[in-house]
Amino acid sequence: MTQGGSEFDRWQARFAAAGYLFGTAPNAFLKSQAHLLRKGERALAIADGEGRNGVFLAEQGLDVLSVDFSPLAQEKVHKLAAERGVTLRTEQADIETWIWAPAAFDVVAAIFIQFSKPAERAEIFAGIKHTLKPGGLLLLEGYGLKQLDYKTGGPSDAARLYTRQLLQDAFGDFSALEIREYDSVMEEGERHVGMSALVDLVGRK
Repeated sequence: MTQGGSEFDRWQARFAAAGYLFGTAPNAFLKSQAHLLRKGERALAIADGEGRNGVFLAEQGLDVLSVDFSPLAQEKVHKLAAERGVTLRTEQADIETWIWAPAAFDVVAAIFIQFSKPAERAEIFAGIKHTLKPGGLLLLEGYGLKQLDYKTGGPSDAARLYTRQLLQDAFGDFSALEIREYDSVMEEGERHVGMSALVDLVGRK
């Protein structure tokens, strides 16, 4: 997702609207994994948008870096964090060209980051593995192929959707890996609403 041109402008225009596109509550899958989080851990929230997931991680006592390429979204991150009584760091960056620090994070949250084509996605996945500490936790959720039928959010390009095999190939060298494919009704703001085909991954480097 390059910062120059229409894609950047499109997201800026979306986030300029009042309110929160995906709501202020954390993603349900991320919330369901809260028992795996430990206070003081360093967490990275990728393409965190308006901050609902990064703020949730901060509420669990983690030291959070929320990365997104929309400055308008990040203004909302700090507003939401202030309302919740927590602090977190933000960095405005295009995740496709971001420099991934080696072994820097205990937790990476990658929730609906399906904006990249396969080649760029492979680089992002490699970056995630690079930036996780040994034993670090990856929490990833995205849409599966059946989402093309549901049309309740996410990309319309099948190449950007997840399959079990795709994630197994990318993260199969983790010490522990659990991948779950299922259908569920989502209610996340105005953008993720209705029956959805979901793929969850919980992995340990």
